[in-house]
Amino acid sequence: MTTHWIQWHKKYDDPDSHLPRRLAVVRARIAEALDRCPPGPIRVVSMCAGDGRDLLHVLQTHPRSADVSGRLVELNPDLAERARAAAHPERSRAAAQSKEPPHIEIACRDAGESDAYEGAVPADLVLCCGVFGNISDEHIRATINAWPMLCAPGATVIWTRAKFETDLRDTVRGWVEDAGFKEISFDGAPEPYGVGVAQMVREPETYRRGVRFFTFVLPEQAK
Repeated sequence: MTTHWIQWHKKYDDPDSHLPRRLAVVRARIAEALDRCPPGPIRVVSMCAGDGRDLLHVLQTHPRSADVSGRLVELNPDLAERARAAAHPERSRAAAQSKEPPHIEIACRDAGESDAYEGAVPADLVLCCGVFGNISDEHIRATINAWPMLCAPGATVIWTRAKFETDLRDTVRGWVEDAGFKEISFDGAPEPYGVGVAQMVREPETYRRGVRFFTFVLPEQAK
């Protein structure tokens, strides 16, 4: 399983893959979400964060970076270590004189369980990228319905889902709306991916331990 996900991440360097284009869109939507946040601290959580190249890249230059704290949850230890190195690089003497980097925790845990987010929620921005192509339809909806326990009032959620043989993207958009979120934007056709951004317009739910959102399919079945 470790080898599979490391190989999968190499697609980001493949010019024939759609993943680099999707990543660029996700980064742009993260930056816009941070722009919309009111003054003050911004709390972020990322489900199945991989090596964190979406959020961590944005935080390198975004003017609100110093306001951001959060937790990236990634079960693969190699990818979690990569994210940890990117979030907390050794700082040069010149960098040491600049502002402190944002506090980002890397948790090598199962992102499909609510326990992985204890102490990191409610969040102002929830990232659910690279998840919905690797879990069942039932678990997609269960995850969406669980977002309100992870979200602060008015929080933004960014999610992704590829087209695949069965194009579930519009169905997922409907499930997001049904769960109490208003769509802000959706990047899809003609691309084979979908990147959705939505704001929670309902009241948050109380965080609960012991809730299973999803379980990944076997690596050989993953998209």
